[in-house]
This record gives sequence, C-alpha cells and structure tokens, in this order.
Amino acid sequence: MPVEALASAVGTTTMEITVSKFELLRELAATQGVVERKTTIPILSNYLFEAGGDKLSLTATDLDLSLRTSCVAKVKKDGACTIPARKLHDYVKLLPDADITIKLLENHWVSIRCGRSNTKMVGMARSNFPSLPAFPTAGVIKIPAQVLRGMIAKTGFAIASEESRYTLNGALMVLKPESITMVATDGHRLAHIERSGEKFEGVSGEMKTLVPKKAMDELKSLLDSTDAETIDFAKDESTLYFRIGQRLLTSRQLTGQFPNYEAVLPKDNNKSITLHGEELSAAISRVAQFADERSRAVRLKVEKGELKLSASSTETGESEDSMETDYNGDTLTIGFNAQYILDFLKAVGAGDVKLELKDAQSAGQLRPADSEDYKYRYIVMPMRI
Repeated sequence: MPVEALASAVGTTTMEITVSKFELLRELAATQGVVERKTTIPILSNYLFEAGGDKLSLTATDLDLSLRTSCVAKVKKDGACTIPARKLHDYVKLLPDADITIKLLENHWVSIRCGRSNTKMVGMARSNFPSLPAFPTAGVIKIPAQVLRGMIAKTGFAIASEESRYTLNGALMVLKPESITMVATDGHRLAHIERSGEKFEGVSGEMKTLVPKKAMDELKSLLDSTDAETIDFAKDESTLYFRIGQRLLTSRQLTGQFPNYEAVLPKDNNKSITLHGEELSAAISRVAQFADERSRAVRLKVEKGELKLSASSTETGESEDSMETDYNGDTLTIGFNAQYILDFLKAVGAGDVKLELKDAQSAGQLRPADSEDYKYRYIVMPMRI
C-alpha cells in the first residue's frame, strides 16, 4: 500500500482539536433543542463533530429537524466523530473555563481533556449518522431577523399541539414582494400578523410555506440569540432552510392544506371596547382561578362604561371583577377560554388593546389599540356559558 493511501486510510479514523470551553458550550447549548430525546435510533442522540481548516462543525438531528453550527477551533488532525449529546453538554458545562482538547480514539471512543480533567466517552461510528440536505444555491430570500422573531412570538402559541390536526401543527408564512404574513390556528383561536413595507427580492406573487411547530420554537430561540440583521430562507420539495449567522436550521416541510383562514377573519365586529392590557390580564387571571378547570371559561359582560368579568365552578366557588371602559353600546355577554385571552395579552406586552365583538355566538377579535407597523389580530371562538 503506498504511503499516501495508508495516510488517508488512517486519516479517516483520527481527529484531534482544541477548542475554548466558552465557544463550544455556546454551540452545544444552541443545539440541545434539536437532539432526539427518545432513543429509538441511538445515533440521533449523538452529535456529529467534523473538524477541518480552523473550525469545528457540529450537527444535531431528529430527522424532522436538524441544526448545523460551528465554532473556531485549533485543528491538529482533520476528521469526524459522534459524541452523546446530552452527556457531552452536561459534562462540558461543569468543566473549568479553559481550552478543551477532543481526540478520537479506537472503537469510536472520544477523549476529552481540560486542565486536570480527563474523560473518555463512548461514541458511535460516523457512518451511522444520517446525511443531511445541503443549503440550496438558488432561490434564497432574506428576511429581517427581528421582524420574523416578533411574528413567531405573536403567533407560535396558537399552533395546535394535537397530533391529529396535522396541518395545524405549524404556522403558515406568506411572503409577497412587499409583505410578510404569519398565521397560526388550533381550530379554537387564530393569530394573524402582517407587516408590509418590506422588500423581498426574488418573491413574485405569493409564496406560502407551512413551518412546523418545532421548527418555529427552534427558530425563535436562534433568533433570540443572534445579532444578525437578516436571515436566509430557502426551500425545496421536502425541506425548509433557515440560515441564521453561522447556524443552519433545516426542517422537513409539513404537507397538506392550511385552512382558509381569511374566511374566519371577522368582518362586522362593530362593538369595540378599548382596554388596558395589563389591567385586563390581571382581572382575568384573578377570575380564572374560579373557572371550571376543564373549560377555563370566563364570562365577559360589556355594558355602558363597564366590563364585568366573572367565572364560577361548583368545586371552587365564584369570582367577579370589573373594569371601567369607554363603551357606549348595547349590553352583551360572551364567554371565552381565559387561557386563550391571557396568551394574547402576554404576546402583546404593555399597552392598550381593543376587544371587538359582534354578538354572543360570533368570534371575538382582539388587537393592539395602536400598532402601525404590524397588523396583528387574534380571533377567539366564543364558549357557551
């Protein structure tokens, strides 16, 4: 066997790098949400480490979602290995703030040294790790990072968590040349936010994408910790790609038809009440303590100058609270799930909100009283009370 061939044969089974604890831990923490929790396929509980040039690349996947990221490293020997993800994260967290040397040994074992600490972990063969799709070279769209982050925060909570409502297990993102819209619903409530005045190069007409809930959650935490102004978004037949700085999140697409949400957006909710969001949140939280545990129903009675909130259950008792309002129309009583209203008020933050009603049987609409940049509305189905 020629020397070169021997070197490359040996080279594939070695890897040795030195990396700072701070840099490594930051990337390990960023990928924790993607690591497969259930160990039905053992390799998915591992990270793939690949070292080359002056960086270490880390990949985690649960086959639906994958995250690839990297950090600066001194690479003594190029190579790749897999390491149990949770155990590595928990161990590195406990190491002193110093450089860590990671080296691949025989039988996929991996040595981790830092200061006076020396550990060997049992890895698995690199060849078992699933191969992942590469970021497309064409059709990449830039989306402002903070715009997307705000939209996810204001819609993500309304995504259905029941597995049976398959097409509702994600949010619909609609890109047009000059606007971005995000919609989420679980069949009982719907959050809809739109922002115009953005320029999306490469979008013609309307581009609709269903983003799965888990991808939304992961995307939000990546956007929370980035200072990048824009992110790169692309998709092909089966996969969505979001590139945030040096991190690449890929997600399997949801297939199926998102419901016709435009049909449920209320048209003639002509009874409008302006309320202070924090006051309303506090009043609902108090009253909801005495709501029926299963339905979480709270009764809202709007009359001239006042909103009365009440709830009762045979087990705990009853509670009533009231707020002054500027309302001057007919009296109306309607029931809502308290948690649904609280979710919206938490997403909006401080400030006034408008509650817009038609009658006791029709959906209510909530929106911020003064949101110029974003058209944000939240539609809640009423409950029998």
